[in-house]
Amino acid sequence: MNYPKIEEVEFADRVQLARWYRFLPSPGWNSIDKKYTQKFQDALEKESKILSRIVERFQELGGFSPEISKEIG
Repeated sequence: MNYPKIEEVEFADRVQLARWYRFLPSPGWNSIDKKYTQKFQDALEKESKILSRIVERFQELGGFSPEISKEIG
């Protein structure tokens, strides 16, 4: 699963935020190779900011509920 753009995060509903919150890989994970690279560092910084905003918005909208948890798996 790829990280959304920050604009997508701003307009996402609670269920979409829950999916990202639960299923996105750790920041930078998709950029790991056999060596530490600048590509990884760049992805880590960018994706960390996006994930922080996902968590912030998700919590503002009420976070997990039993219904949302059941819906997204």
